[in-house]
Order: sequence, then C-alpha cells, then structure tokens
Amino acid sequence: MDPTADSAATITATWRPGVIDLGPGHPSTDLLPLGLLRSAAQGALARDPSILQYGAEQGPLRFRHQLAAALEAETGSATDPDGLFVTGGASQALDILCTLYTRPGQTVLVAEPTYFLALKLFADRGLHVVPVACDERGPLPAALEAALASHRPALFYLVPIFGNPTGVTLTPERRAAVVDLTAGTGTLVVADEVYRLLQFGGLPPASLAGEGHEHVVSLNSFSKTLGPGLRLGWFSGPEAIIGRVRASGFLRSGGGLNPVVAALVGELLADGRFSDHVRHLRRMYEGRAGALGAALREHAPELLFEDPRGGYFIWARLPGAGAERLRSLTGEAGADYAPGAAFSVGGGFSDYLRLSFSHYAPEELAEGARRLGEGVRALLAGD
Repeated sequence: MDPTADSAATITATWRPGVIDLGPGHPSTDLLPLGLLRSAAQGALARDPSILQYGAEQGPLRFRHQLAAALEAETGSATDPDGLFVTGGASQALDILCTLYTRPGQTVLVAEPTYFLALKLFADRGLHVVPVACDERGPLPAALEAALASHRPALFYLVPIFGNPTGVTLTPERRAAVVDLTAGTGTLVVADEVYRLLQFGGLPPASLAGEGHEHVVSLNSFSKTLGPGLRLGWFSGPEAIIGRVRASGFLRSGGGLNPVVAALVGELLADGRFSDHVRHLRRMYEGRAGALGAALREHAPELLFEDPRGGYFIWARLPGAGAERLRSLTGEAGADYAPGAAFSVGGGFSDYLRLSFSHYAPEELAEGARRLGEGVRALLAGD
C-alpha cells in the first residue's frame, strides 16, 4: 500500500465529538464573514442582474480590475488585470493547467514535503511525480537542477509562501534559483500561493509570478481569506498561458468559471471590506499560532518546530518517532493531527506532524497541545 495515500486519506474534517483535530486546514465558522457576504450578494444582484448570464472566459473585467486594485493595496505591487484569470479556486486552476500542459505518463516535480491533495490530483492525471528536496529556505538548487536534467518535467509545483505543510517561505536567493534553473527547460512552474495574504507582519511576500516570467504562474484563492465554499480563485501569469487557457474548449463552451460569486466578492474588494476582513484574520491567526506554539513548548517540549510567520500551520518533528504510532496514542488522549508521510511522494517525513491552528480558539489549541503531549509522553515511555 502507498503510505502517502493511506495517510492522506485519514486527513478529513469530520470534527469528531470530544476530539481536537489539528489535522485539517480549515477556518473556524466564527471567522467566516457571513454578514459581509450577505450584504455583498444583495448589492451585486441589485447592481447588475446580468451576472447570472454566461460570463467572460477570463473572468469579469470589472472584477479583475477590482481584484488588481485590492492586490496592489495589500502588497504594494502593481497588478495588471489582464494578467489575472478567474477560476473556481486554486485546485481547479491547477487541474486546468495539468489538462493543457501535461499528458499522462509525463513527469512533474514537486518541492517536498508538498500539499498532499496536489499529489492526488497528479495521480488522477496519470502523471509521474518526482520529489525535489528542500531545506528551511526552499528547494535545494542542486536537487532541482539534477531533477530537471534527469526527467525533463512538464511542470514543477511548489507552495513558496507560508508553505503547506512546512510554513516555509522561499528566500530571495531560492526564488531566483527556481526561476533561473527552470527557464528554457520547457517546464511550467506553478506556484500555489493561497496563504500569501495571511502574513503576520509587514507586507505579504512577493509572488513568484510577479516579475513576469514567461514560464511561471501563481495560483491563489479566496478559500483562506473569505470562505472555502465560495470556490473562487485566480491565477496570474503571462498572456501566452492565459490565452491558451482562455481559448480552451471547456471555457469556450461554459463561459466564465464563477461569475456570480466573482461579482459578489467584487463588492467587498471595491469598498475595502475585504481588506478590513483580511487584517482581522491576520490578527486572529497570529494569536492562534502563538497560543499553539506556546502550549506545545509547555506540554510537548520534545517537539521541534519553528514559529510560523503566516499561513495556517506548524510543522513539528519528534525525532526518531513513528508518527502513526504517536497518532494512535494521541487519539486515545482526544487529539489528532496530519501525519508527515501524507505530504511525501514516498511516505517520508514519518517523524513529522502538521498542526493547523486555523480552526480552533486559543484555549482549545492549548488543550489540543496538552493532549498531544500526553501522546508524546506515552510514546516515549514505550506504552
């Protein structure tokens, strides 16, 4: 059995009674902006009932201008509306790019550890996945260069900003290496940047696609900032790629991918309510990350981890321990987490844990850390 698939299948948001599950990367219900979305829906439908018609393939022009202006306000970097393509979320964007830029049997590279559900998507497409080793600064240039030479991949997938699962953000040197090494190889670089706007201080890190490279696209989504159920996102990239997607049969037949929700969200982008909400999320997630980190150091000091600077996750290691055995013992204490093997092509990282702080209040996170500590002590005691 593939250990990656086996581990990944158990990361589900079932929210079992009595269990504090730090595995799924989901926001808590109290952070979903129901009131904002209700008023935005009323405003959008009153303004323009034609949003219920088929939409433009690339996404509504009005919305793309609103999104570009909001991104510039948040990041300090100018964004071209014509360089944005509206999608039904980052996962759909990745699937569309795989449809157009890969064929079954081809190789894709992933910066490992990686987002576990991207591995499932690549498997569904019949793609051969090869991992590229990383450290705390990002993909190792020598490893990437060797993989490019050996496999001539169609695509290189990475999560370069507040990465899932590690929380790592690529250093400027590693960003440059990724772009430079892949240039001219025929490899499309796909940067999954859905956590980019959730930095805890300062401006968000720059997008990997922000410098206009012809072989680099970035994916983003409102799932982490407004609500996963909206199924609204975008990708940015050069006109050659946007034009190819825009001309695909699927888009020509169906029109825009989510024009109604785009119009709704556009109301929030236009008047600053989106920015206000994102600032609130940053404060909340920073507080939750701090609460979980402090509680882990108190109740599970054996775990090794770095404090996150944004995003949703703490990537912790218990040296020499099997995460599945620890998970069983932690479950007996009433807690759970995402095992590291789920984020590996070959089931590596078995002594790692991905812990999400997005779904619970600080006091619940502290209790989850206490229960996790019970499992760690039981494991080390040989129970």
